[in-house]
Amino acid sequence: MTADKTGAETTVRDNPAARRYDIHVDAPGGDALAGFAEYRDRVSGTDDAPTTERVFFHTEVDPAFGGRGLATILVCEALEDARARNLTIVGVCPLVASFLKKHPEYADATAPVTPAVLEWLRS
Repeated sequence: MTADKTGAETTVRDNPAARRYDIHVDAPGGDALAGFAEYRDRVSGTDDAPTTERVFFHTEVDPAFGGRGLATILVCEALEDARARNLTIVGVCPLVASFLKKHPEYADATAPVTPAVLEWLRS
């Protein structure tokens, strides 16, 4: 668990059925869904050496939870999970792309956004 800027505990969980990572915040009355980062998994490479890319295309935090640093916590933990699973990270989402530019320590686990990725994502 990571605390947000208000000190509230947060939990980020992969939600494979929805193809997204959800961020939950401890709130009065129970756990509250505060936002999510959507992804799709794309297999690329060759038959002999396939690579699975986790393509992050949309991140959203409920405005009621704005200004608490939740988007950064969400993206950081989602990328850590993807890297731990040996998935290649592709940051189509502007928030994820910006995070990756500011954090070169993820360079070994990323691939660029290409026209082929964007075409695949639209299909």
